[in-house]
Amino acid sequence: MNTAESASETDAVICSAKGCRAPAVWVLAWNNPKIHTPERRKTWLACEEHRGHLSEFLGVRGFLKDVVTLEEWASAADR
Repeated sequence: MNTAESASETDAVICSAKGCRAPAVWVLAWNNPKIHTPERRKTWLACEEHRGHLSEFLGVRGFLKDVVTLEEWASAADR
C-alpha cells in the first residue's frame, strides 16, 4: 500500500452506525439535556443509508438538535 492510500484511509470520515464503514455525508448534532449544557453539541456522523435510523434514535429521546451535511458542518467550523 502506498503512502497516499494509507493517509486517505486514516483521514476518511465514516458513519457512526455500528458496523458501517461507509463514508459519512451527514452530521447529526445532539445533546443529552440531563448531562450536557444547552449549548454543547455532540456529533454522530451518518452515511445516506443510516441518516434516518440514527436521526430517529436521537429524536425519540429528544436529543437531536440539528442535521446538516458534513460539508456545511466543516464550513461553519472554519469560520
